[in-house]
Amino acid sequence: MRPEHRLADDGAKEPARLKVGFVLSRSFTLSAFALFVDTLRLASDEQDRSGRVLADWQVIGSTRHLITSSCGVQVAPTSDFVDPSRFNYIVVVGGLLTVENPVDQQTITFLRQADAKKVPLIGVCTGSFILAAAGLMKRHESCVSWLHYKEFRERFPELAVRSDRLFNLDRQRGSCAGGSSAADMAALLVRKYISRDAERNALEVLQIEKARTPSDIQPRRPLYDDYEDARVKAAMITMEQFVDGSMPIEKLAAMVGLSRRQLERIFIEKTGMSPAKAYNRVRMERAKSILAQSKAPLIEIALDVGFENASQFTRTFKRTFGQTPSQHRAAALRAH
Repeated sequence: MRPEHRLADDGAKEPARLKVGFVLSRSFTLSAFALFVDTLRLASDEQDRSGRVLADWQVIGSTRHLITSSCGVQVAPTSDFVDPSRFNYIVVVGGLLTVENPVDQQTITFLRQADAKKVPLIGVCTGSFILAAAGLMKRHESCVSWLHYKEFRERFPELAVRSDRLFNLDRQRGSCAGGSSAADMAALLVRKYISRDAERNALEVLQIEKARTPSDIQPRRPLYDDYEDARVKAAMITMEQFVDGSMPIEKLAAMVGLSRRQLERIFIEKTGMSPAKAYNRVRMERAKSILAQSKAPLIEIALDVGFENASQFTRTFKRTFGQTPSQHRAAALRAH
C-alpha cells in the first residue's frame, strides 16, 4: 500500500499538503512532465524514498488508455476524471503543436469544470495552447518558449503572451516554457505548500543548484535562427562558440568552405550586415544576457566577450542597443 499520508505527532494521519492532477496531451513532452512530477516526488519524502507523504499526484484522463509522448514513451493514467477540487492544481502538459486534437472534448469539459470551481490551472510546455483553445486564458498572460511565441500569437492574437520569462504563476493560472523550467515551477509550489527544506531536498537530488524564479529570463533565441542559409547559420553558430571574438573572419569563412569575400557577399545578401558586424552583434547579445542574469562586474563581462577594457565595451554596447550596460542592468532589475 502506498504511504499516502504522514503521521502527525499525535499519531493521527495528516493529508498530503500538495495534491496535483496531471493531464497529458497526445504527444506530450516527457521531459517537462518528468521534471515536474519528480520534483514533487523528491519533496514529498526524505532520503529519496519516494513516499507520497507531503505531496500526492495523479495522471488523470477520460480513459485509462496509454498516452504516447512525443518521444514514443507511453504513460498510463492513474485516475479517471474526479472532482477537480480534490487537487490544489491541475497541470496540463502539452507537446507537439502539429497534433490536431491534443486532448479530447471530455478533457476540455473537465478543465472548464476545474476553472468553475476555482482550481488553478497550469500549462506546461505547450499546455498553455490547450488552455487558450479552451477559452481559459482570456484574463491571463501565457508564458511560452521563444520557439512557440510566433505560433501562439498567430493562433490567439487577442491573448497576452510573453517569451522572455521562464514561467508565470498567479492565483488561478500558471504557464511555463517547458524543459527545465517545469522543475522551477514545481519547486515554487513545493516551497509554498510544503517547505523550503523540501524544495531544497528535491533540487539537490535533481542536481539543480537552485530554483529559478518567475522573473528569471528565458534563455534567448539564438540569432542564427533568424536566417535560412545553411552557411550563414554555420558561421553564426561558430561565432557563438567563440563569443570572445577570437575567431578571425578568414578562418570562419574557411570553416564553412568559403573565401572571406564570398562569406561577406553572402552575409550582406542574407542578413543585411557584414560577418564582422554580425559577430559583434552575437557578442553584444551574449553580454546583454549576462548583464540581466548576473551581478558580474562590467570588466568581467567585457573580457568574456572579447573587449580589453570596460570603457570600450560600454561604448560598443551603447552604440548597439542605445543604452549603457549599467542602464540595461538597472532596467532588467526593475522588470524583476
